Amino acid sequence: MSLQSKINPNKLPRHVAIIMDGNGRWAKQKGLLRTVGHENGSKAVREVVEACAEINIPNLTLYAFSTENWKRPKLEVELLMKLLINSLKKEISTLEENDIRLNAIGNLNALPKKAHNELIDVIEKTKSNTRMTLTLALSYGSREEITKTIKEISLKVKNNLISPSDIDESLINKHLYTRSLPDVDLLIRTSGEQRISNFLLWQIAYAELYFTDTLWPDYSKEHLFEAIINYQNRERRFGKTSEQLQN
Repeated sequence: MSLQSKINPNKLPRHVAIIMDGNGRWAKQKGLLRTVGHENGSKAVREVVEACAEINIPNLTLYAFSTENWKRPKLEVELLMKLLINSLKKEISTLEENDIRLNAIGNLNALPKKAHNELIDVIEKTKSNTRMTLTLALSYGSREEITKTIKEISLKVKNNLISPSDIDESLINKHLYTRSLPDVDLLIRTSGEQRISNFLLWQIAYAELYFTDTLWPDYSKEHLFEAIINYQNRERRFGKTSEQLQN
């Protein structure tokens, strides 16, 4: 019996988010440049996107480039931006054929103009697709997102557009980059690291966390299916007791 056949189609997470970690270590283990690791990581992205589409996961968010990643060596950052552009050009036909909508979150204006323009172009061309939403977190940091949200809401209070009593979870959600997405149900991190790294801190409040030692370039459909099965075997209580859920 294949792993995919063990997945319960009635208990799928609505939103899977992945911290794609381990490209550099994968390359180092093989005596290769870090850039080669990033290039091979793009193959894993294709695998996971295809896997999510096959089992009908409606939302997949990938942590592609954080606000902190700008601190990396200039040549590595430039390569990552080139990879982004090339991947977008290469994969747009696949997104169209599979009815996948591309979305992006983060401080997108910080991206190089060429990368930004290519990103917006693919987002525009796939905006009517409905099978799945693939979100790339680019120049993204959760603290920056929350800070931006607080500033926007504070300005509205100052200008008497809303009152402090109007501020609730729903209002905050409407000001986040992820306003069009449901909360994360399953957060996966590869490479053996067990931390969140400033990723979707608000949105993962009740997410199930899944850590794997597999380095990102080696991550496959089967690894994703294993994570989904693990998720489906957990009891999600959202603060309630097991007895309450059973009743």
